Amino acid sequence: MSSEEFHFRQGLVCRIIGITPRQLQYWHQTDLIVPSFRTQGGQVRYSFQDLVACKTAKRLLDTGIPLQRIRKSVQSLQKILPSIKRPLAELTLVATGDLVLVFYQSTAFEAVSGQQWIINVAEIESEALRWIQHSRKVSEHRQPQVPGREKKGGLRSF
Repeated sequence: MSSEEFHFRQGLVCRIIGITPRQLQYWHQTDLIVPSFRTQGGQVRYSFQDLVACKTAKRLLDTGIPLQRIRKSVQSLQKILPSIKRPLAELTLVATGDLVLVFYQSTAFEAVSGQQWIINVAEIESEALRWIQHSRKVSEHRQPQVPGREKKGGLRSF
């Protein structure tokens, strides 16, 4: 039986993740982590994906990210990336200071604002090379200055 076919009881989830039953219930009540299954008797059961989401939330809390920021991040990510249903389980999240960064496809961005954080260095290099080539062309067309002669306005050409 794979871990995805197994449904975890609340007590086992708490032991695996290292949280109290009250924390897990609060996360459920506030829709941070919603259990995937219910038994015929109405008891909640957590999937492996739910377990991953719980572990992610716990690690973010352990790094000092406030619970409200985590919740706000999840809500924003569900709006920014509508195809992602369970951001805490489906995305790679990193805490930096009090921000939650998201690595998704080839970009990284702040979870709440969506602001991109990774700069493509190759693009900067290409832009710099274009400017260097442009400045060389411009300087080829300038009239040569005699060293020590001042231009208008009292500035020297070097």
